[in-house]
Amino acid sequence: MTETTEQAKKSRKGWKIGVIATVCALAVAGGVGAATAQTWNSSSNAASVASDASDAQKPANSDPSLAAPVIKPMTVGVTPTSGALQVNPATPAVVKATNGTVKSVSLINNTSGADVKGAISADGSTWTASEQLKFDSGYTYKFTVVDQANHETSKTQTFSTVPAANEADASSYTPDGSVVGVGQPVQLTFSEPVLNKKAVEKAIKVTSTSGQTGAFRWYGDTMVRWRPAAFWKAGSTVTVDMKLFGVDFGNGQIGNFNKTITMKIGDKQVLEADAANHVAKYYVNDKLVKTIPVTMGDERFPSASGYLVVLRDKQDPAVFKASTIGLKPGDPADYGVITVRHATRLSLSGEFIHQATDSALPYIGVTNLSHGCIGMDAPNAKFMFDNFLFGSVVHVINSPNETIANDDGFGDWNVPFKSYASGNG
Repeated sequence: MTETTEQAKKSRKGWKIGVIATVCALAVAGGVGAATAQTWNSSSNAASVASDASDAQKPANSDPSLAAPVIKPMTVGVTPTSGALQVNPATPAVVKATNGTVKSVSLINNTSGADVKGAISADGSTWTASEQLKFDSGYTYKFTVVDQANHETSKTQTFSTVPAANEADASSYTPDGSVVGVGQPVQLTFSEPVLNKKAVEKAIKVTSTSGQTGAFRWYGDTMVRWRPAAFWKAGSTVTVDMKLFGVDFGNGQIGNFNKTITMKIGDKQVLEADAANHVAKYYVNDKLVKTIPVTMGDERFPSASGYLVVLRDKQDPAVFKASTIGLKPGDPADYGVITVRHATRLSLSGEFIHQATDSALPYIGVTNLSHGCIGMDAPNAKFMFDNFLFGSVVHVINSPNETIANDDGFGDWNVPFKSYASGNG
């Protein structure tokens, strides 16, 4: 009896050990299953690798009271997604493993063959590109990820970015580093129509060392200006910081650059031209420097009223053609083609400060007989040509004509700031 009892005890003990070993074996098998049963998925936002319906979700691996470690399913998010077309090149290129690590990533620009630089985060979960993508390029992702069971999986994906036809550019009226007058608004002209105007405005920051605030005003869909509430402070510096790379202009057009330009504000130069009294007064920093006899627009072609801004276009000599303002041979006002000296442009429609023709010299300071221009004698016309900064202000008073159109040059200062900030054109 004793011998039989001891044998039975040994038999039961062996059975218990066998049961425990079997449970442990199942738990370990579950861990391997969690690492190998991966499914690659893609959505509109990311591609993922996941252990759907794997053994990692079974009780053997989800119950921490058992001997085997818990193996969580690994997912991998990849941006841009596999097979994506017309990707905005501002999209961050990222490979992120959840419940796993990123072992290696290669992102190649198929067009240029260049490797896109990037780095894996300290915790190993995320690779992020440190360079922006390029327009009009195909890319190939090759990456390897490792799950919590130390199982490696590699994947290759491709995508392509917005084609060149959808790139949108912009140019500044004032070249970087220009010295300008106090009346010069910021002006940007876009290569493509801008429909998402608020998004573009948000991407452009205008600051000045004088601390002046201002507002945007759009002239159609391809040009925007920014001006302060009052003239710029002389001696200040204006910085225009454009973060337009990747900004959606609308209609599939994407901004293709980031750029910063500055303009230095020179002395406050203002020419006040009095059409009724045939005289112009030139002020520098609010002090009268010169009083200049002038002849301005006659009754048929009176000079535009209000504030005008000196444009970048200076010509010496300048050739004027009467046909450009609608005059034809036989018209009493037709002057055919004439050449003048020291012409400083004030409007796109053709108003200048310039040296009067020989026939007009006797009328300077006496009467108005020009076609809208401000005529001066040779020394004064040359002085203004040489010293008047573009962006400086001409204020025409006592002319029967209406104020110059806002976009006929820079008529912006004729608009009260509250209206300027809330309107277009």
